[in-house]
Amino acid sequence: MQLTNRRKHIEKKPMTLMERAYLPAVTKGMLITLKHFFSKKATIRYPEEQRPFSPTFRGLHVLKRDEQGRERCTACGLCAVACPAEAITMVAGERKKGEENLYREEKYAVSYEINMLRCIFCGLCEEACPKAAVYLQADKMAPPRFERDEFIYGKDRLVEPVDPNARSKRGIQLTPEQAEALARRMAGIEA
Repeated sequence: MQLTNRRKHIEKKPMTLMERAYLPAVTKGMLITLKHFFSKKATIRYPEEQRPFSPTFRGLHVLKRDEQGRERCTACGLCAVACPAEAITMVAGERKKGEENLYREEKYAVSYEINMLRCIFCGLCEEACPKAAVYLQADKMAPPRFERDEFIYGKDRLVEPVDPNARSKRGIQLTPEQAEALARRMAGIEA
């Protein structure tokens, strides 16, 4: 079945000697290759070179310590509830006598794990923490690994070092008192 009776007859023209040799096409291709060869590269040599981070970059998680070197986390579970990817799991425990210099409160996180393969680095865990214990560093990324189980970070990798000089230099971290004062000011503005 034919929809229309209009037709256009096209005659096949014979190719010239240059076209049969494909020289113009090969020359065009080589010019494009040379142009890309001398242009600026889009890639970088990653571990040796790093691109500058954005001011709002959220990187590797860290469990903060207070001024006396004690862990701030009280295992309240708000970070795990706030996590949309369900990447955070924890087990709470009671502080024993003599451990006052290790943990701030009577309750602490015996086990605290973040699955970095599931984490989307949204920062909701950081915002949900009432003790300002969870912090996403602005100057460190999760390093590449070869095995899946190496992406589950426990307290051994997450807890901030006791030495203040070894801690993250970039980013602002509020103390719990500063966070409460900010929350009161924000509540006053909203009312």
